[in-house]
Amino acid sequence: MSSARARTNRVLGLAPVWLLIGGLLLAPLLLVVAIAFTEQGAYGGVDWTFSGAAFVSLLYNVDFDGTASVEWSYVQIFLTSAALAGATTAICLLVGFPVAYFISRQPPSRRSVLMLLVAIPFWTDLLVRIYAWMIILGNDGLIASALSALGAGWLYRNILFTPKAILLGMTYNYLPLMILPLCSSLEKLDGRLIEAAADLYASRWSRMKDVIIPLTAPGIAAGCMLVFIPAVGDFVTPTIIGGGKTLLFGNLVALQFGSAHNWPFGAAIAVVMLLLIGCAGTLPLLIRRRLGRVA
Repeated sequence: MSSARARTNRVLGLAPVWLLIGGLLLAPLLLVVAIAFTEQGAYGGVDWTFSGAAFVSLLYNVDFDGTASVEWSYVQIFLTSAALAGATTAICLLVGFPVAYFISRQPPSRRSVLMLLVAIPFWTDLLVRIYAWMIILGNDGLIASALSALGAGWLYRNILFTPKAILLGMTYNYLPLMILPLCSSLEKLDGRLIEAAADLYASRWSRMKDVIIPLTAPGIAAGCMLVFIPAVGDFVTPTIIGGGKTLLFGNLVALQFGSAHNWPFGAAIAVVMLLLIGCAGTLPLLIRRRLGRVA
């Protein structure tokens, strides 16, 4: 009797949590999936008639005479989004790992200050940070002005409103999301293992490859997921720093729900994006499992 009562109390206690998850996460997600399988209304919006035309439009372009041809433009947008998000994740990992390792080796008091400095950019509004980069990268920005003052203004090539600027902006925005989980994993790393590897005449690269990286695989996997998932759907950075010239996942979804008034197609793009993110999210877990076996 007591076990049944405890089970009932546990279910009742978790009920608000499940209602919150269902209301704020699952319900909107299911609504997007439902809209993806409808038709576009005559004046925009949704016609609640079951149809898979939105998903077909992602792959094929049907002419007025019924001829279908492969729609490569959306595939290119998907590949561009994945490439920029992947490059952002790789750069954040290459830059963030040494920074996190340095922070983790500091005394606790200094470590707290350094962690605070890493987190400070999140206290500033995202738009303010992005517009700051526009000031830095513009033709009359800080970099161009500094080079001109040194008589080397000809060295600067304006990268504003280019994919390079988007990559730089996303790397800056998401770098703390890589550093923080890496710091958490590196702080738990037993320094005696590194000393033992050094005593066995392991080189610095061997210590990094065979000891440090495998033991910090959970932090690496978490950091990669935290960076890649928001980067692949980023909307603000490509719109402002990229000038809207590089069309990515997020911009395409916003365009369909906005000026195009094609909600089913926008929802279909969002569903495909979620599926791709889910598949990509398994890669860090596989890498973590692989590194764990190596360790």
